[in-house]
Amino acid sequence: MDNKQEKVRYSDDELQEFKELILAKLEQAQANYDRLMDDIKIDESNPTFKMMEEGASTMQKEISSQQAGRQMDFIRKLQAALMRIENKTYGVCRITGKLIPKERLLAVPHTTLSLEGKEIEARNKKNY
Repeated sequence: MDNKQEKVRYSDDELQEFKELILAKLEQAQANYDRLMDDIKIDESNPTFKMMEEGASTMQKEISSQQAGRQMDFIRKLQAALMRIENKTYGVCRITGKLIPKERLLAVPHTTLSLEGKEIEARNKKNY
């Protein structure tokens, strides 16, 4: 039997390792989101605001709102990764069907594409 036989999925132990990593990232992302939402909820009824302060405050709220949106998107991707772990489909490239290298998943645990899959997707987008 060939020792280099390609794995088709990660073992339960490996999936548990990824789950712990994702849960830690999810906790941090949720804390960041909560902090950003607190920044957005500055008391606007305070009569001591001056026009310039209001402008700066509005701009900061807009920035915080955009960051909160990105953070929520990240949270959703992490939650989807947890679902793939539960379904034992985590780590399988959605384009090539091959296992995504562990190093890539450790760096980007919510990814659904191997580098090869990402290149294929980029080429397909470019051709449209």
